[in-house]
Amino acid sequence: MAKYIIKRIIMAIITIFLVCFITFFAMNAVPGGPFNSEKAKSQAVMDVLNKRYGLDQPVGVQFINYMKNIMHGDFGVSLTTGRDISDTISTRFAVSAKIGLMAVVVALILGIVLGAIAALNRNKWPDHVIIFFVTLFTAMPSFVAGSFLLLVFCIQLGWVPVWSTSSPNYVLPVIALSLSPMAYITRLTKTSMLDVLGQDYIRTAKAKGVHRAKIIFVHALRNALIPVITYVGPLTAQILTGSLVVENIFTIGGLGSAFVDSITKRDYTLIMGVTIFLAVIMVIANLISDLLYKVVDPRIRLD
Repeated sequence: MAKYIIKRIIMAIITIFLVCFITFFAMNAVPGGPFNSEKAKSQAVMDVLNKRYGLDQPVGVQFINYMKNIMHGDFGVSLTTGRDISDTISTRFAVSAKIGLMAVVVALILGIVLGAIAALNRNKWPDHVIIFFVTLFTAMPSFVAGSFLLLVFCIQLGWVPVWSTSSPNYVLPVIALSLSPMAYITRLTKTSMLDVLGQDYIRTAKAKGVHRAKIIFVHALRNALIPVITYVGPLTAQILTGSLVVENIFTIGGLGSAFVDSITKRDYTLIMGVTIFLAVIMVIANLISDLLYKVVDPRIRLD
């Protein structure tokens, strides 16, 4: 186990370095810059700004200097606001993470429960009803779901107040974020449960007179969760960083909104800081997902 974790950490470091390398050079290859605006600045002003932030140096030198600063935990400051990147990420991510964690929990609980119900009632009316809504939610983009929820429950019915930083209401954003992954987890759980229920050890347990609830929850569902765990790792990283569309629809000042603004304004340091942060989360989530295999099924060996 320790050897496997060390190997994965080394691979993670290489992955994050490649992400930094590709993002940095691709970002600088796009025409324009962070100080370009509708009101043109004089060349003298542009030269002073570029020299102040080290943008007057060759791209390779800029990358080396940036990586040196990263090694010391310095992500720099925003080129447009002058605010420290670490403070921006921590503040914005707190909002995205709170909504994201709730969406992951909702998607997991409902997806596993509905998938198990559909598998245990195969070709019966509960299965047909669940599959209908699952197909609907899978085909519905998040911006459509978010706009529909906002229009119906917030504007028309007035059941849920509009998002506000002073009194935030997480119901609609969480529902909008969790619908699509919940639908996928439901289908994944159902397929895996049907496969497990057809295994020999399930038939043996039934022949021995093991209680139905124990067969479902101890033997069948536990082994059926392995494919779900595979999906939950990247899903958690994706949702934790916030949905760009959902955050814009509900005007949530999360990390996703900050990332979109940084791309629009060509804020190089903020783009790099958020990209590295998201890459680290993705790597950690995948590592935890792999380690959970061992917890769910002790027969799995991590080499």
